[in-house]
Amino acid sequence: MWSDPAVRQAIATCDFGEASVLIRRKAGLRQSDLARLTGLSQSFLSMLESGARRLTSIDKVTRFLRGAGAPDALFPLPSSSAPERPEAAVTAVTAPAAPSEPRGTEAPTADLHGLAVRAASRSLSFTESMSAGCVGEDDLESLAYDIAAIATDYVHTPLPPLFTDLLATRDRAFSLLECRQPPRQTRELFLLAGTSCLLLAHASQNLGAPRPAMDQIRAAWTCAQLADHPGLQAWTKGTAALIAEWSPHKPAALKHIRQATALAPPGETRIRTAAITARAAARVGDRETALAALDELRRAREEQPRVDEFTQIGGLLTFPEAKQEYYIGSTYALLGEFAPAERHASRAVALYEHGSPEDRSYGDEALARVDIVTARLGMGDPDSGSDHLERLLRMPTGLRIRQIGVAMRRVGTLLQQPRLAGNRTARELADAVRGFQAIDTARRVPLP
Repeated sequence: MWSDPAVRQAIATCDFGEASVLIRRKAGLRQSDLARLTGLSQSFLSMLESGARRLTSIDKVTRFLRGAGAPDALFPLPSSSAPERPEAAVTAVTAPAAPSEPRGTEAPTADLHGLAVRAASRSLSFTESMSAGCVGEDDLESLAYDIAAIATDYVHTPLPPLFTDLLATRDRAFSLLECRQPPRQTRELFLLAGTSCLLLAHASQNLGAPRPAMDQIRAAWTCAQLADHPGLQAWTKGTAALIAEWSPHKPAALKHIRQATALAPPGETRIRTAAITARAAARVGDRETALAALDELRRAREEQPRVDEFTQIGGLLTFPEAKQEYYIGSTYALLGEFAPAERHASRAVALYEHGSPEDRSYGDEALARVDIVTARLGMGDPDSGSDHLERLLRMPTGLRIRQIGVAMRRVGTLLQQPRLAGNRTARELADAVRGFQAIDTARRVPLP
């Protein structure tokens, strides 16, 4: 490959986009493979090959060629090194010993201008060596872009393909943290790494793997602390509460959400903590706490939101009105207050149906429909909820997150109540719900 004239020409002319394409074709590599070898991000390589970006940094050129295995003879540029100190500008002399002093006690001296030059050289040499890490601004921008894209896609895209993308993105964040970088970049990298672990916690929970989900939460919490970011800390503890809420350890959800509430900044994060508190309390039968949390949710809606780099990620890491209405409806359904449950759940479904397709969360919309069915069954009217239930039964298996499977089993139990025994619709729906299958976690997916 390295003797190929086209490859040698591309490297000699510093056309590294063309070189990347040729190297991958001849070696049978994907962009993700070459990204791992070179330490450059896949999105950067993609832009490099399309001509949208150029490789101009000597360090990155060296990293690219060394990672690809190019022989030293093909390197068009020397490796970077710290600038030489301008020692010639410093005039150091030794003063003659005073007659009364014994020989050998002379002190070195320099003129003040030369001393200033030498001091400046040393300062520049140190700061350049500390700032010349392997993390560039384009790496951070690319990583932040990819995490935001995954968070946005998460709410409306099947989970299996996203999971492997998430793993690759998380690994990129970890790899960059192993490099040297200025403190500001370190904080940003910990924020991005923690966010990727948080998204993996959500994904693990949706796949029905609560224990790995809590392990991801612990990793996200550590990153959030190292980033010193209250927003990520609050969101992480809130997600821990969600995982506990759907597990056999439901009371633990209230402990996690109290920690989240103490950290939550104004805006959607505080609204979210109130909503999770309400539903978690309702799930364990604590009516007083649930209703108080709903009041807190309404107050939080009136607060001026605090915007930062975390709240701007979007997608799954937002808590829009449709989701708020779903949580309110779910809380009332768990409390057995079926009229307000049906009203808020129906509003959530309407907001999702008429909103942007990119913001339409198939999981939350489906669970809101379950709450509508639950409320109508609670009011003794299985027929009016049948259309929602039939839509749930037609959902593709890849979209059926585990929480939907749990909720549908609860609906199946309600359909078998003695008071509905003579209802033909209830019997038919009960038979259909009995065979409902959630997402298949045994499905084979390619490793990142």
